[in-house]
Amino acid sequence: MKTGLSVAVVVSALVVATPGLVIAQDAVKTDPAHYKVIFENPSVRVLRIHYAPGATSKMHQHPDSIAVFLADAKTRFLTPDGKTQDIEAKADSATYSAATTHNPTNTGTSAVDAILVEFRSPKPGTATLPTERPNTEIKPLADGPYGSAYLVTLGPKFSEPAGTTHDYDQVVIALGPIDTSLSIAGKPAKTTWTRGDVSFIGRGVAHESKVTGAKGQNVIIVAIK
Repeated sequence: MKTGLSVAVVVSALVVATPGLVIAQDAVKTDPAHYKVIFENPSVRVLRIHYAPGATSKMHQHPDSIAVFLADAKTRFLTPDGKTQDIEAKADSATYSAATTHNPTNTGTSAVDAILVEFRSPKPGTATLPTERPNTEIKPLADGPYGSAYLVTLGPKFSEPAGTTHDYDQVVIALGPIDTSLSIAGKPAKTTWTRGDVSFIGRGVAHESKVTGAKGQNVIIVAIK
């Protein structure tokens, strides 16, 4: 005789037995109005976040992640235990967060605009992330077990020849219109960038890039181990 109970039965029993119990779900499924998928693969998912002033989400969950803020933000996070935490972030900053369940509200007077890089791997990778590169200025912004975020100024002489590869993934986020060319896996180069544009360069994937302007170009790179 089978005595095991299915997950669905157990969850249903918990909900009935525990009034007010919140079963948190994926942010995109729970709140597609504020979370849009830009890119995803088995190891990472990149989301665009937009909250108008005063907007509130629904209780949802995220794995370990790095948030990159494109504008100043003031947010209040409600957790399932009823506690709240107020967070302020500056434009062009980044924060690392461990896996969490929360319900955010934009408490500021301007929109919250951010890029969220969620880490999907069951455990951190072992790649060594760069602390310096030729013709760049690198400023660490956020660091965690799965990856790190850097503010990177690409100098006028920055270039990576065709066939360049790295042993880590990169999420490249433009911090404004930038004069930079990026070709990934032999595809046509991306040469037109606006603030918040995102490109993903997978580990081991051949690419070519170079600054085409006469001055430094600012990006945030989230490097994934």
